Amino acid sequence: MLQRKRLMDGDRNRAVVVSVARYNPGVPLKPRPGAKKDEKRLHRTLSRLGFKVELHSDLSESRRPVKDCFLAVLSSHGEEGCVFGADGQPVHLSRIFTYFDNDYMERKAKLFLIQACRGDDLDDGVEVDSAVESSSSQYLSVPIDTAVMYATAPGYGAFMHPLGSVFLQTFCTLLEEEGNRNLELTRLMTRLSHRVAYTFQAKGRVLGGKKEMPCLLTRLTREVFPFAEPEKDGGTTGISATELVDPENVRRRTHSIS
Repeated sequence: MLQRKRLMDGDRNRAVVVSVARYNPGVPLKPRPGAKKDEKRLHRTLSRLGFKVELHSDLSESRRPVKDCFLAVLSSHGEEGCVFGADGQPVHLSRIFTYFDNDYMERKAKLFLIQACRGDDLDDGVEVDSAVESSSSQYLSVPIDTAVMYATAPGYGAFMHPLGSVFLQTFCTLLEEEGNRNLELTRLMTRLSHRVAYTFQAKGRVLGGKKEMPCLLTRLTREVFPFAEPEKDGGTTGISATELVDPENVRRRTHSIS
């Protein structure tokens, strides 16, 4: 029975969401209430696209079967090159990436979405670095056929709203809109960068007017269409678009740093 289940799981793309909303007692990191909103929406959106979605506190998924694509979402407080666990300890992204450099994941497309700060700077809306990640040390730790999409540029903060992060909520919105699901992965990530960079602006007295610019690091060797819809005779119906946040809630709540 277990073997049959593993074979069935191997016929589906997989997504794992590792998210920290509240840290252990004594850890000097602020709670992230919007993380739960991100979890629920990611689960709903990706499940409707045929992914087997699981919520985890670790990434022990690197040796389990997957059809064509594995998606990992890491959401926590962070610094350049690392995210923080619930215990407040840093977990280096390079270490996480190497877990997926194995025979089980060979020739499988792998996408990481990193919702975490990479520094303390705030984006005033001017051009920062490049939309393409260029850090050689992180690049070399990423396996072949892998793309890593960061919520923000190196050295900058990523925004978290009580209703969810602008980065992950916008990602879900794009997948729920007609036409985006069938885009090649790098084109979809470019559209995600554009949407976040040009339509988001933080509110509030402290962070009002600040922006966010996602960055893409890719070692893909081929075109990948991980969210493409089946042919019409497959019975899949489209999903209606939803708004990033409720306009009334935006007026009452202000953004914070992830």
